[in-house]
Amino acid sequence: MNKLTGGCVMYKVLTKIIVFLAALGLLFVGCKGKSDSDKPKDISEITVGFSQIGAESAWRTANSESIVSEAKKRSIDLKFSDAQQKQENQIKAIRSYIAQGVDVIGFSPVVESGWGPVLREAKEAGIPVILTDRAVDEKDTSLWVTFMGSDFVEEGRRAGNWLVENYENVKRADKPMKYIKIVELQGTVGSAPANDRFSGFREVIDKHAEFKIIKTQTGEFTRAKGKEVMEAFLKSEGKNIDVLYAHNDDMALGAIQAIEQFGLKPGVDIIIVSIDAVRGAFEAMVEGKLNCTVECSPLLGPQFFDAVEKLVNGESIPARIVTEEDVFPQEVAEEVLPTRTY
Repeated sequence: MNKLTGGCVMYKVLTKIIVFLAALGLLFVGCKGKSDSDKPKDISEITVGFSQIGAESAWRTANSESIVSEAKKRSIDLKFSDAQQKQENQIKAIRSYIAQGVDVIGFSPVVESGWGPVLREAKEAGIPVILTDRAVDEKDTSLWVTFMGSDFVEEGRRAGNWLVENYENVKRADKPMKYIKIVELQGTVGSAPANDRFSGFREVIDKHAEFKIIKTQTGEFTRAKGKEVMEAFLKSEGKNIDVLYAHNDDMALGAIQAIEQFGLKPGVDIIIVSIDAVRGAFEAMVEGKLNCTVECSPLLGPQFFDAVEKLVNGESIPARIVTEEDVFPQEVAEEVLPTRTY
């Protein structure tokens, strides 16, 4: 091989090396571009779809306000819908969010069952789902990333425990202790809070033979229906009712109206324990018309959007996020009332 030929060969080899290195450099540039796209999203770029059950109570109104105001505070694009207590409206809203390609879907399911198909659609679209306030009855728990909210069974237990531990002290002096007759206002049939508050209360009450649940019927979590059903209870049982257990404060407040119209004193002639701890319940306790409320906080907005931001940016979150809550008997109502924001 002469010098000229050798030089040509060397030139070709160097050329190939340069081309190879250039290609490799482009590859690195391409990888860097992909890495840039994986950087945390700016908050203002996040879009969230949220389907709310409705506006059936003061609790639900406060819950919606917490979600909406927190999204506004963080400059997150929130697509919010009110299902007006209808599951079909929620399913329609969720499918709309999937079609729009939102980053995260959140919803409070009106009932527990029937969510499998639409949740699978969200999963196939790669959109994480957060359940808030209420759970769903589906075997495939991979269809949502977390359930955020209260422990409804524990709320029922707390209501039962307060009643068992305090009835002797709060009852009318002339009321016998042999059989304590309880009427129950249930929440929406098939909903997680109604199912769980029903079972949690019974876990406690069934261990005490002197307590008897004589009537139970749904008041649909509304004040008007609570009043209507309590009127029917009073017409049937009258002064035989010793205790009212209501699955939420709004139904209890409606029942208080019915009790007063019947000529009895709520909180005295009939002991009342309910769940939610809304401001109206504290006002009723100050007036001596309600004996105890078990807290179920609706202010989930900050927790919800903390979880949203973590999910969008690839961080993991717990499969169950439980809110911290308390039990408020009548004797602390006046002190606590000024602090209630809902």
